Amino acid sequence: MIDDMFNLRDRTAIITGAGRGLGKAIAEAFASAGANLLLADLDEEAAIRAGHELSAKGIEAKGIPVDIASEESVNKMVDAALQRFGKIDILVNNAAIAGGEPSPEELEKEYWDRIIAVDLTGTFLCSKAVGVHMIDQKYGKIVNMASVSGIAVQRLTGKHNPAYSVAKAGVIMLTKVLAGEWAKYHINVNAIAPTWFRTEMGVAQKSQEQQAEMLRDIPLGRIGEPKDLAGAALYLASNASNLVTGHTLLIDGGYTVW
Repeated sequence: MIDDMFNLRDRTAIITGAGRGLGKAIAEAFASAGANLLLADLDEEAAIRAGHELSAKGIEAKGIPVDIASEESVNKMVDAALQRFGKIDILVNNAAIAGGEPSPEELEKEYWDRIIAVDLTGTFLCSKAVGVHMIDQKYGKIVNMASVSGIAVQRLTGKHNPAYSVAKAGVIMLTKVLAGEWAKYHINVNAIAPTWFRTEMGVAQKSQEQQAEMLRDIPLGRIGEPKDLAGAALYLASNASNLVTGHTLLIDGGYTVW
């Protein structure tokens, strides 16, 4: 029974930002569950390398480049998945960008526009392009990567992320909107909101002092490892979550309980 709930055999998944970090950890979990994978990343070399590594697990995995802020690039990604696998059962909108942002009054519009274009509009473009095919097949699982920053303002002293936080809050609302719109087509749309994770986009950008400050804000007392999130993504992509939609699952070690 448990195997039936969590296995992804004969399922095809697109994972964006799959070349490294959380995206790659999710891809590894899906591969272990038997899914065939299209691994998309702005870094083409990382995507192809991940595809080769996961093919060794006995599933089909292909790495391709994508810029999720470009509708043309997103459509090419979807076409590649359909040509290779004939269907798309799962979409994980993991790709995002972030960085040390200045305070709101110093934030330049060009930077704001780029963060929103990738982290929010990119999630919408991928969901729209895949969603039309899921609507036709009357089935689908979409998992969006939000953030605790979309729920609670980061508390790191002297650090601000206004554009990133607003984009991720938008992802949470987009998740609810799509869940409501597409429920009649048996498409589940959910999100994951992680705290600080030990990835290139997360803790690797922070000083030792900042990391110590992060730990003070996490009741469980540790930074997340990519494997801590992979199981949540597998749950939301599998039959185990068939009655779950419009939900944002916090993987935050208690960060938001304060």
